[in-house]
Amino acid sequence: MSIENDLALISDFDKNYCLQVFAPLPVAFVKGKGSYLYDTQGTKYLDMIGGIAVNALGHGNPKLVSAISKQAKDLIHCSNYYYIPQRSELAYRLCRASFADKAFFCNSGAEANEAAIKIARGYFYYKGEDKTEIITAEMSFHGRTYGSMTATGQEKFSKPFGPIVPGFKYVPYNDVDAIRLAITPKTAAIMLELIQGESGVRPADVEYVKAVRELCNEKGILLIFDEVQTGIGRTGKMFCYQNYGVTPDIMTLAKGLGGGVPIGAMLCTDEVATGFKVGDHGSTFGGNPLACAAGIAVLEYFGEANLLDNVNLVSAFLFEKLNKLKNKYGCVTSVRGLGLLIGIEFDETVIASGLREELLRNGFLVSAIGRSVIRIAPPLILTKSQASSFIRTLDSLLSTRMGGKSNPILNAFKNIGRKEAPVVKAPAEAKPEETAPALPAPAEDDLD
Repeated sequence: MSIENDLALISDFDKNYCLQVFAPLPVAFVKGKGSYLYDTQGTKYLDMIGGIAVNALGHGNPKLVSAISKQAKDLIHCSNYYYIPQRSELAYRLCRASFADKAFFCNSGAEANEAAIKIARGYFYYKGEDKTEIITAEMSFHGRTYGSMTATGQEKFSKPFGPIVPGFKYVPYNDVDAIRLAITPKTAAIMLELIQGESGVRPADVEYVKAVRELCNEKGILLIFDEVQTGIGRTGKMFCYQNYGVTPDIMTLAKGLGGGVPIGAMLCTDEVATGFKVGDHGSTFGGNPLACAAGIAVLEYFGEANLLDNVNLVSAFLFEKLNKLKNKYGCVTSVRGLGLLIGIEFDETVIASGLREELLRNGFLVSAIGRSVIRIAPPLILTKSQASSFIRTLDSLLSTRMGGKSNPILNAFKNIGRKEAPVVKAPAEAKPEETAPALPAPAEDDLD
């Protein structure tokens, strides 16, 4: 039995047999190519959310598909009882490209953050120091497992599931004085996102991050950067911390690392690595040959296609055009982010979920955060031509609904009924000359 092309049956089976923890829009995708997704009817959509910053190389990338296919044919899984060549190579590549000396692989960002929390506490335990507290930021998001959920500075994620894990404190974001006041002799680590993605794409101030690093040095505290969403080229550098000129002790990755194949990683220095002894942590599936082969292919492609150059080029274009829309329409109150992780915030005249659904109807995929923010995190191969088609459509929708800067309509974008599949106008194809070029592979140390 195949239900792949029957949206009504897909929806029915989902409602009857899947735990209802999501609220899917009335569309199902069955194919992807480049920056586009195709639904059950063959309708094309420009993917401006990239699986929530996951599909870094877009859909159907030949290098990634080839690596996955070859590895699946040879060996999908092998126990961590044995050496795994792909795990060893991916660890080498990530450590050479970053501050880190050691890597641990798992299956998700939440698991990577669990590993970070554990090793921070283990580090002090093995030093004979009673330091277990972790300070995180209000409005942060670190995952949905118990440790990562507790680290998350938003009560709505943990309130129904208490009691939560002890030993966490929350302080306002971008406020180093608040961190200083929260530190006690039991503080082990400060855990931060450099851009708070799930609360509206809110970047940390450079001076704040530098001050936190200095404070950690002063107090003998570990600094953890959660780069689950911002790592692997998303912000125009291979890792977001490189934009700040500040090095952490521990960093977590996931999302873009596997290009769509589930994988997470926790990276740390040799000093911090003493926080885990043999048997202290592990993962049945983490570091498996298939996921690590995907991670290697992703990192290789960055060099071959000069992908970071493309991220910075298209990012500059998007910020320029979005800020022009901000000046044109009074309903746009903020455009913020780094690279190809961008939040567009609106005033009370626009409901983000309604605008998201209007964009869906016009062939563009974005996410809505809260009441007022649209987030875009497209594949890093997005071209200026494709970005321009998104800007034109957004401009047209705002113009039609808002009537210009001087005539806003309260709650212009209302939630659209979800009983029928959307009527979609497919976006124009990218111009061939704007496709990210495939260049010769770099020397091994070009990712440093």
